[in-house]
Amino acid sequence: MRFTRRKFLQSAGAAGMFFSGAARLAAQGMATRGVKPAPRPKFSGKPWPVTFTDVAPRAGLTAPTVYGEEYVKRYIVEANGPGIAFFDYDHDGWLDVFVPSGKRLEGFPPGHEPRTDRGEPTNRLYHNNRDGTFTDVTAQSGLTNRGWCYGVCVGDYDNDGRDDLFLTYYGKNVLYHNNGDGTFTDVTKEAGLLESRTRFGTGCTFVDYDRDGHLDLFISRYIDLDLAKTPVGGSSRYCKYKDVPVNCGPMGLTQETCALYHNNGNGTFTEVTAQAGIAKAGTRYGLTAVAFDYNNDGWPDLFVACDSTPNLLYRNNHDGTFSEVAVESGCAVNGDGQEQANMGVAVGDYDGDGYLDMFLPHFSEDTPILYRNVNGEFFDDLTNAAGLAVNTKYVCWGVDFADLDNDGWLDIFHVTGTVYPEIEKVHPEYKFKTPRVIYRNLGNGSFEEVSELSGAPVLEPHSSRGCAFGDFNNDGNIDLLILNMSEPPSLLRNENRSGHHWLNVKLMGTRSNRSAIGARVTVTTGDRRQIREVRSGSSYISQSDLRQHFGLGAARKVDQIEVSWPSGLVERLSGVEADHFITIEESKNKG
Repeated sequence: MRFTRRKFLQSAGAAGMFFSGAARLAAQGMATRGVKPAPRPKFSGKPWPVTFTDVAPRAGLTAPTVYGEEYVKRYIVEANGPGIAFFDYDHDGWLDVFVPSGKRLEGFPPGHEPRTDRGEPTNRLYHNNRDGTFTDVTAQSGLTNRGWCYGVCVGDYDNDGRDDLFLTYYGKNVLYHNNGDGTFTDVTKEAGLLESRTRFGTGCTFVDYDRDGHLDLFISRYIDLDLAKTPVGGSSRYCKYKDVPVNCGPMGLTQETCALYHNNGNGTFTEVTAQAGIAKAGTRYGLTAVAFDYNNDGWPDLFVACDSTPNLLYRNNHDGTFSEVAVESGCAVNGDGQEQANMGVAVGDYDGDGYLDMFLPHFSEDTPILYRNVNGEFFDDLTNAAGLAVNTKYVCWGVDFADLDNDGWLDIFHVTGTVYPEIEKVHPEYKFKTPRVIYRNLGNGSFEEVSELSGAPVLEPHSSRGCAFGDFNNDGNIDLLILNMSEPPSLLRNENRSGHHWLNVKLMGTRSNRSAIGARVTVTTGDRRQIREVRSGSSYISQSDLRQHFGLGAARKVDQIEVSWPSGLVERLSGVEADHFITIEESKNKG
């Protein structure tokens, strides 16, 4: 059965036969697919020991994210919204917070301007005070750029021991060099990354695709958009939803390309999009970009979650080039051969077989998709079999696999929120603000929803976008940082009562890139093996903690930690005690 469907997708893609017309419009919300949720399996009855508390107000994360008007979105640039980041910029072992911002096309009414030096919203950097609170250090950091900031990714591109920051924009992207003293310098032009014109950048990821020890940069783009020429709501079939005029797109607007920049090792980059084979895939509505080794050959591959167009999977050919293989690998569309509205993407080995799988939530009136990685050869759509087709009413964004209860199995968390605030006025059942969703991994290849058991902040309605994952208070539990449109961010502290053990691993490259991006960690306890990879950029155009968290269940000790570095070196440690943060630095003289 798997083989038959996979062969169908291969032939359909080659012939350009992906579903289009009404089905394609439906995939991005312009028409009603009417996909009904699957029946919910009987609840397992297993206790769920995790609840969340939103500590953002008392922590000092109080500035709202401005992204157009709250209840009117005239253009898609206002509607999609940005990612967010957990980012230890000062390397003190405590996660800081970076919050992107947009602006308002029409300005601000008198008396309603944000409290900044020029009456305009800015990106914000918050320093972790190590006591559950944060201090806004935006002004002194130099991260005060204004505009439509979208994606964020982190990596030490010059190997000076300090993680740098790259931001995508509707406008021109920005590379910030971390000066190591709490300040950042815009080095975009000097690094050769300055765009020559306005582009709609979305996802980004630092990746050492040629394994030379220097981080390269991959960027996905969304739409070739000129607001002066963009139609207004209601002007065509692409600008209505449920017969209500809404912002236009992405269908009906011009698709964009991805870009790859090679790190020259001297602080500069050279664009290699064409010669690396990236350009051959053509255009898409590209959103989140993520790098991971899907076929376990030791080389990082690239995946792009695309809105209303087939996803992209670039397989690394080990010679500086890539081949786009999403169709033949089964992850371009869903198991029915239909395009979906892919915003965010989670990557993780949910079933413990040693291969990294993917989960992508979608637009309302469509199911999410669980792509199970079959031996690194292709991805199988196991959404229904895994019990994940039970929600179809939310527009979904930031997402990841995370072991929320530390039982050794990766759970799923994602945020939601519609792009059409105008709809609720006509159709009250179509809410602008909606809850978060949590699926507990049952350890048998299936999941069950436990949102209602996870505390009031999970059920509170927001119009959320980016979501980052990490342990901000260093208590051994994964916490959640969420970007809310027109509101301050949420910081959901994990109150895990399971008593399970854990381990948190930070990697530092020497022969490999200093951030150790692309390194794989395998932790063995008894007969259980768990894998993680250090990633720059994922979820929905967001950055999560570069440290790797492992739930260990009842195990008080890790039998073995194996690190496969991008340099090709493999190192092992034995007998590591649980419930600790450890740092592993790559050996310089081995291999």
